[in-house]
Amino acid sequence: MLKLFGSKRGAEKLLAEIDALEQQNGVGQDADAARRVLQLRHRAGLELVDAAGSRRGDYPQPAFDNLPEVNGVPEVEAAELTPELVRAAFLSKGSLIVRGFADSGVAVRLAEEIEAATEARDTDAGDPGLYEAFEPVERFAKDLAAGRAVINSSGGGGLWGADSPLLFAHVLEAFEGARLRELATSYLGGRPVISVDKCVMRRVGPDIFGEEANGDGKKPSAWHQDGAFMGDVRALNVWLSLSRCGDIAPGMDIVPRRLEGIVPTGTQGAAFNWSVSQAVAEESAGEGGIVRPIFEPGDALLFDELCLHSTAAERDMPNVRYAIETWFFAPSGFPADYAPVAF
Repeated sequence: MLKLFGSKRGAEKLLAEIDALEQQNGVGQDADAARRVLQLRHRAGLELVDAAGSRRGDYPQPAFDNLPEVNGVPEVEAAELTPELVRAAFLSKGSLIVRGFADSGVAVRLAEEIEAATEARDTDAGDPGLYEAFEPVERFAKDLAAGRAVINSSGGGGLWGADSPLLFAHVLEAFEGARLRELATSYLGGRPVISVDKCVMRRVGPDIFGEEANGDGKKPSAWHQDGAFMGDVRALNVWLSLSRCGDIAPGMDIVPRRLEGIVPTGTQGAAFNWSVSQAVAEESAGEGGIVRPIFEPGDALLFDELCLHSTAAERDMPNVRYAIETWFFAPSGFPADYAPVAF
């Protein structure tokens, strides 16, 4: 990865400018201010990543004694959440459900904003700031253009947060309200950096996988571990539900076990060379089996790059699911060739 010889001091200066702009302009209300802050966050992210080097601190000590004993994915209330509990959940069950992670009313409004931003993208209409392709520094431009074509396709399931400056500002406000920066900093061991490529405003209907089927009549499997294509990272993923899902709308199928490495990918029945077949997913789940939790607006699922999961969509589900998936990285464990945005 090309280094720009960033500096911690340079990042701090940019972050101070961001704080001043947000206090003065109400970023979530002003498209120009939101656009300016987004670019500053990109520059600050570059400084943080390029200055970090390869040295990584330790993860928090896992608080296994505070973790509920369950067969599936453990669940806690937002008030109980700590970095130590997150680490314990990941090491024992691979993921953690946080009930009431964000305010339910805020979650519903963010779902409405995703709908508006999607319409602005698809119709080339709407207010400035609702949808406009993010322009990174030159070294990321080609990869982002290719990735945008995929995420904006009919099967892409959403749009990038950075492509909607106002929506992105409101998402970060919701994260701040949930004290996520504090949690992520403690868990990752450094100021969190978001990837443009891995911050997705999800809008998923039951037909997400299309009509194609394998020779056995089954849909191709999109089970995956994000570590299969991100490489050696230090990561925390926050999947925030903005609507009820898992029963009346597509949710998440999860293997509730800690997997110590990447399971076989691209085998028969897998949709992509980086995805995992249904048979491999079931074998990985073991006797406990695969789980499909029900989420309400404001609930979150936290996991890392080793969690094996898949969108859980059935054709008879009547509703669209809205969610926000955001990957946070330690600057020293940021994936190569991804475009960074400081949180």
